Amino acid sequence: MTTEELRLNVEKALDEIRPFLQSDGGDISLLSIEDNKLVKVQLLGACVGCSVNQMTLKSGVEMTIKKYAPQIEQVINIEV
Repeated sequence: MTTEELRLNVEKALDEIRPFLQSDGGDISLLSIEDNKLVKVQLLGACVGCSVNQMTLKSGVEMTIKKYAPQIEQVINIEV
């Protein structure tokens, strides 16, 4: 899988989970993919201060991204 295909697959995964985040007043943005195995995202809106965002990141976002791009090992949230 090329870097571009990987990025598109990660974007597809984020598009799948985005409506759930938006329904709670939040959103997610892809910042980067490093070494084709680490995805950096930024949780936005209501997700920023939410106490369950780490659980959401691991169980929802990471699981969905791995479904589309199995080589991804970790998804981390970068706070600004």
